[in-house]
This record gives sequence, C-alpha cells and structure tokens, in this order.
Amino acid sequence: MRLGREAVFLKRRAMYLPEAFEERDPVEVETVLRDYPLACIVAQTQEGLVANHIPLLMGPDGSLIGHVALKNDIHRLLAPGQQVLAIFRGEDAYVTPNAYPSKPEHHRHVPTWNYQVVHAHGTITFQHDETSKRAAVGLLTRDHERRLNGKAAWRMADAPADYMTQMLGAIVAFRIAVTRVVAKSKLSQNREPRDHAAVTEDLDARGFGSLAGRMRRQGGRSVE
Repeated sequence: MRLGREAVFLKRRAMYLPEAFEERDPVEVETVLRDYPLACIVAQTQEGLVANHIPLLMGPDGSLIGHVALKNDIHRLLAPGQQVLAIFRGEDAYVTPNAYPSKPEHHRHVPTWNYQVVHAHGTITFQHDETSKRAAVGLLTRDHERRLNGKAAWRMADAPADYMTQMLGAIVAFRIAVTRVVAKSKLSQNREPRDHAAVTEDLDARGFGSLAGRMRRQGGRSVE
C-alpha cells in the first residue's frame, strides 16, 4: 500500500522543517514506517498528554494498525475518532566536523545530528470485537514473522486455540486513519557534495549502514 501524495506534501509548520530536509518521496516515507515500526503515539487527554510506544503496520487501505493491552488506559482516555500523532524514528547518528574534507580549509563547521522521522497525524478508532483483534494480531505477526523467519514463520494457529482466545481477550485493537504526514530526512543535504559523501562514508564505517544507505539514495540532492 502506498501513501497518497497529498498526505506527504504539507506545510512545514507542524515540525521544524527547513526546505532542504523536507522528505517528499512517498517510497522513502513508507520505508521508514516499514523498517522502524515502533511508533510513539501521542495524544491530548483530560489528564494531559499521553505517549505510548506501539508497533504499527500500514494496512491495505493506508491506515495504521496496532493493538494495546486491555489494561492500557489509552482506549479509555481517548474518544472515538480523536486526533493522535504517531511518530516514527529511523536510524540516527552524531556527525562530527572532523568528517568534512572542507574543515581544514576554513574550520567553519560545528557538530550536528543526522536522522529520519515521520509524523503521521490521524484519527484513532478502537476495536473490541474478536474479529478485529485477530485481524490486527494476524497482520502484524505475519509481516514481522515472514521477514524474520521466512517459511518457518510463527502463526497464530501454532498456539492452542484456548490460549489465543485468552490472549486476545487481554488486548484492544485499533486503527489510525491517516489524514496528513510530515516527514523529515536530515541527511547533510545542506553540505557540498564532497562533505556529504565523506559523512556518508564515515557513518557507514561507524556501523550506521541504514542511515548511510539513505544518504546515498538522496546524495544527488546535495546542495552547497
């Protein structure tokens, strides 16, 4: 499922987002959601702001699917259709000025941080029926199990039926209908090409291969 283009191109007031760092590629946005599914869901309640860290999966209709423990008060604190913000954070890393080839020439550099984040705004609906809960758990586990274990993937049917019924009784499923998305890829796009390339190699050598790979994919966008 692909996010609609209208969900990505937004005013930048929702997050500090210099134009150079605005992520406009829907495929890149979906990659962050897929590779870093543990989202922080933030919502305003009568008791103040609440935040929960919950793995989410994009459904066939573009909604975000998840579930929480029945004992988690979030499904009691939020009204049906209430606005929430799901924050997905990709790989991040410190960037040292020593990585820039241009540093010895003028020393006009300071440390910074490279990262990718996606803010998905939407309305949340909780689902208490067993069919919805089975669907949420089935979709989430199938996605992660297939990626991790392939043909040996764990299935809900592997567990005793009465045990699964008991486990499903202890959760509440939900879906977030995404209304807008703000995405940021701060990947040294504001540096000249040689500095951008050097930071990419430095991060790769330090073990931040995912971040370096994303920098290579957008390297052509580097500007002075």
